[in-house]
Amino acid sequence: MIADSNVASDKAIRIVLNALGDTSQSTGRYREALAAASENLAERFRAGESVANLVRARSDFIDEILSRLWREHAGPISAKAALVAVGGYGRGELHPHSDVDIMILVEDPLPERAETAISNFFAALWDIGLDVGHSVRSIDECCEQSAEDITVTTTLIEARLVDGPEPLFRSMQHELSARNIWPSDKFFAEKLKEQQTRHHRYEDTAYRLEPNVKGSPGGLRDIQMIGWVAKRHFGVATLDELVAHKFLTKGQLKKLHESQEFLWRVRFGLHVLTGRREDRLLFDHQSRLAAMLGYEDATYTLAVEQLMQRYYRTVMELSRLNEMLLQLFDEAILMDPSAKPYPLNERFQVKNGFLQTTSDTVFAHDPSALLEMFLLLQQHDDIRGVSALTIALIRRNLHLIDEGFRQNPRNHRLFLSILRAPAGVTHQLRRMNLYGVLGLYIPSFGRIVGRMQYDLFHAYTVDQHTLFVVSNLRRFALSRFDHEYPHCSPLMQSFQKPEVVYLAGLFHDIAKGRGGDHSELGAIDAESFCLEHGLSKYDARTVAWLVRHHLALSMTAQKKDISDPDVINEFAALVRDKTHLDYLYVLTVADVRGTNPKLWNSWKATLFHDLYELTARALRRGLERPIDRELLISETQETGRKLLSESGISSSVVDGVWKLFTEEYFLRYRSSEIAWHTKLLADSDTESEFGSLDVRVQADGDGIEAALYAPRGRRTFAHATALLDELGMTIVDVRIVPLANDFSLDTYIFMELDRRTHVDAARLAKIRRALTRVLASGNDDSATVTRAAPRQVRMFATKTIISFDQDITNGRTVMELVTGDRPGILSTVGRIFIEFGINIETAKILTIGERAEDVFYIADKNDNPLSDNTCAKLQERLIQAINRNT
Repeated sequence: MIADSNVASDKAIRIVLNALGDTSQSTGRYREALAAASENLAERFRAGESVANLVRARSDFIDEILSRLWREHAGPISAKAALVAVGGYGRGELHPHSDVDIMILVEDPLPERAETAISNFFAALWDIGLDVGHSVRSIDECCEQSAEDITVTTTLIEARLVDGPEPLFRSMQHELSARNIWPSDKFFAEKLKEQQTRHHRYEDTAYRLEPNVKGSPGGLRDIQMIGWVAKRHFGVATLDELVAHKFLTKGQLKKLHESQEFLWRVRFGLHVLTGRREDRLLFDHQSRLAAMLGYEDATYTLAVEQLMQRYYRTVMELSRLNEMLLQLFDEAILMDPSAKPYPLNERFQVKNGFLQTTSDTVFAHDPSALLEMFLLLQQHDDIRGVSALTIALIRRNLHLIDEGFRQNPRNHRLFLSILRAPAGVTHQLRRMNLYGVLGLYIPSFGRIVGRMQYDLFHAYTVDQHTLFVVSNLRRFALSRFDHEYPHCSPLMQSFQKPEVVYLAGLFHDIAKGRGGDHSELGAIDAESFCLEHGLSKYDARTVAWLVRHHLALSMTAQKKDISDPDVINEFAALVRDKTHLDYLYVLTVADVRGTNPKLWNSWKATLFHDLYELTARALRRGLERPIDRELLISETQETGRKLLSESGISSSVVDGVWKLFTEEYFLRYRSSEIAWHTKLLADSDTESEFGSLDVRVQADGDGIEAALYAPRGRRTFAHATALLDELGMTIVDVRIVPLANDFSLDTYIFMELDRRTHVDAARLAKIRRALTRVLASGNDDSATVTRAAPRQVRMFATKTIISFDQDITNGRTVMELVTGDRPGILSTVGRIFIEFGINIETAKILTIGERAEDVFYIADKNDNPLSDNTCAKLQERLIQAINRNT
C-alpha cells in the first residue's frame, strides 16, 4: 500500500485511491481506476509535465493496484510469499504500455492451495486489463536460473519489493550478490558482449531513419547498461551515486538525466499516440509525435526534422557517455590499475592499451593535441581506443576549437595528415564526430550533425551518410576489397592525391538544410576550406567542382538516354578530362552506396560504368571530335558479330536477322544484348503474329531481363509492367525499338523487390509464363496490380508533376513524371499512352525512396514528337488517372 505522503499526493494515485476506497472492489472498478489514472497521466504529458514524474507515478499507482489485489487473493500465503517488481517496473519506471514484470518469490515448499491463490491473482490482473509478465520462483530457483542466464540476473538486480515479507526479499538479494553469482568482472564482460551484439542488430548505428528508442545504439538500453554495471560493481542504487565514486561529474550526470528525460518523452509519446507498447520511431508516428511535442515547421526545416535532429544528437551524446563510462568500468574492473604507461610523446601515453594524455592540462597548454591524438591512433593500430578520462577531458576542452584554432597552420597540417594516412581514416573521422571535434573544426559539418531528411531515399542522417561515403572511398583504396569493386578500386588506388576525393565526400552534402542549391553552397564552402588548408588552386577547384556536380553522373545515367551520342558528348563536355571523370565516378558510386543499403544494385553499377566508359571514350577522341552515330553503330556491330561467331551463329543467319534491325536499334543496345536478341530471333518464326520471348538473369548482375518480340501495335508496356509489378518486381529500364517489319523488340530489365527471393529456374519459368500472356492477349489491359504499397511509402503524399521537353534531334518528346511510388503506376501510364496512340521508345524508371521519378521518351502514332495540345491533354489525363489510383 502507499505509505509515502509525497507519492500519495500525486493526482494519478489519488484517482486510484478514491476509486477503490478501503474495501475490496469489483473487476470493473479496478478497470475504471486504471483507465482514469492512465488518462490523467496522458493529459499531463500533453500539458508538458516532466515525464520523469509521470513514469514514476504510473509505477506507483500500479504498485497500489497490485498490492491491493495481492492481499485480496494471497490470503494466508502472504506471510510466505512476496510480490516483487522486476525489470523496468523494478526500477520504478513505467511508460503507458510498458510490460509490468513481476515475480512471486516463495519459500520452499508452499502448500498446494498456494498455487491456486497465485493463479487467481494472475487471473485478476488480466481481468482488469494489465499486460503482466510473471514468474514464480523460490530463492534457490532464482540462484540456479541466474547462474545459467545473465539476463535473469540482470532482471533480479533491479528487483523491488511491492508487498510481502521483507526478510524473504532481503535473503534473495543476499544470495544473488556479486559475491555469490556473477562477480562484477564476469558480469561486466558478459554485459559488454551483450551490448555489442545488440548494437550489431541495429547495424552498429543509431542513425537509421526509423530508430528504436530503447534498443538502438545510444538508446535507453545503453543508459540501463551503465546502471546495471554500476549496481553490480559498486552496489549503488542510482546513477547519481556514481558522482561520489568519481565515475561521473555533476555535469555529466546532468547531461545523462537530460538525455534520459528526452528519450523518455519520445517513448511516452509513442505509447500515447499508438495506444500500445511501441518503441520504434516509425515514419508513421514521427510527424504526429513532433506536433505532440510542440515542434513547428520552420523556413528550411520541417517540425519532424527538428525532432529527429534532436533525437540523433541526444543519442550521439549518450553514445559518448556510454563509451566513456564503460571504459571507466573496464579500467576499474578488468584492467591492472598498477600497469605502467609507456609514452608516445610529451603529450600522450598508452596505458592498458588505451591512449591517454600525460596530464589534465595537455589540451589547455597545446590545443592542437585535440587533433594530434587522432593521428596517433592511426599511426599506432595496436592502441585499443581512448581512455575514459581522456574522453572526458576532450569534452571539457572543446571550447578551445575556435576560429584561431581553425586558422592555425599546424592544425591544417594535422587534419590533412589524418586524411592522407594509409589506414584508419574512416575510424578516426567517426571518432572525431562522436567526440564533437569534427563538427567544431568544420562548423558547416557541425550543422548537419544529426540532420535527417524526411523521406525514404536517405536512410541515414546527413553526417552519418557523409562518413559512409568516405568509408566507401576508403574501401576502394584498399586492395583487399578489389574483388568487390573491380571498376572503382583501380581508379581510387591510382590517385596521387586521394585526399581530393575524400574532401569532396566530406563536403558534398554539407550545405543540406540551408535552403538553395546545396551543391552550389557546398562547393563554395569546400573551395574555401581547401585553400585555407594549403591545397593548390587546381586541387581546391577540383574539390569544389566535384561537390558542385556530385549528382551529375547519377542523374545522367538514370534519367537520360545514354545510347544517344549527343547525351554522351554533352556529359563529356561537362567533365572536360579523364581526371575529373575518374574522381566523379568513384565519388558517385560511393555516394549512392552510402545513401541507402537497399539502393545500390548491379543494374546501377552497370549503368554508371556504361556511362563512365562511353564518356572516357568520347574524351579519348577529344571534345573537338565528338562521337558520331555511324562510328558507334559500326563498332557495336563488329563486337556483336564476334560474340555471335564465338557462339556458333553463322554470318548468313546474323545477316538475316539483322535485316530487321534499324540504326536506332544498334544505338540502343550493347553488343552482348544484340547477340542475345539475335539468337532469340534466329530460333523464332519472325512472321508469327504471336511473336516470341526470352527471359534470363543478367550475365553481369543480379537483375532479370526479358525480351519480347511482338507486333508493334500490341503495345506490351501496360500489360507487361502490371504482371511484373504483381509478381513483386521493380522495373528499372524499358526499351521499345521498332523493327523493319512492323514488329518491335521490347526489353524489360527488372529486379526482385524482396532481395531475399532466390531467382532460380522455377522463378524464371513463372515470369516467362506471365509474359507469355502479354503476347497472347494483344492490347488487353485487364491485368490489375493488387499488391499494396509498403507501409513506409503510404506515409508520404507526393504531388504528381508531369513535364515535357522536345528532343528535336531525335524526333521525340521527353516526358518526366514525378509522383508517389505505388504499385501499378507504370501500367496506368501505359494504358493512358494506348488511349492517346503514343509509342514508347525508352522508359528510364527511377525510384527515389517514396517518390517515382520516371522519364519516358515517346512519340505519336506516326513517330513524331507530341504537339503542345496533345501534351496538355495527356498531362491532364495522367494526373487524373494517377490521383484516382493513389
